[in-house]
Amino acid sequence: MKKFLVVFFALMVGAVISLAGCGMGTAKSEGGSSGNIQPAPDKAGSASLGQGSAASAEKAVQITKIKLTFEGGEAVAELYDNPTSRDLVSMLPLTLSFKDFNGTEKIAYPPRKLSTEKAPDGIDPSEGDLTLCAPWGNLAIFYHDFRYSQGLIPIGHLMTGLEKLTKMNGDFTIRIEAVNQ
Repeated sequence: MKKFLVVFFALMVGAVISLAGCGMGTAKSEGGSSGNIQPAPDKAGSASLGQGSAASAEKAVQITKIKLTFEGGEAVAELYDNPTSRDLVSMLPLTLSFKDFNGTEKIAYPPRKLSTEKAPDGIDPSEGDLTLCAPWGNLAIFYHDFRYSQGLIPIGHLMTGLEKLTKMNGDFTIRIEAVNQ
């Protein structure tokens, strides 16, 4: 029995550590649809991934840009072409309640769970990465690098506005909209 308790405790500690990058929040959906999704070309004219370790974890094409508008300013993110990001785009526009989590990320819950189809087991998020924490169902925008976390799914990468978003304190709302390309 003692051996069972030691093993059980070790498994629980491991699970808590692997989920440390995930948090909880609330959401308010405004419905709608973003319309057609087109690849975002790079400077050479071909579709490509943004920077960051999530980009290397998800070998996919950016499909659209989103604008995040909040009291302190706005940010623009390029999304990766994967089922999770496409599912997020299908819910836009959205207004979500975000909060700081762990001094590393801003988190919020979308109105429903996002697709995890074809998702990697996890990623090593970098500053500016937009992810889904699959075990909890929340979106996470990393403003500091973080360790590899199982259950994180890359959605996109913030190209502008991260410094303003980082300064937001307490609970705050962000309106997320697709950007016409």
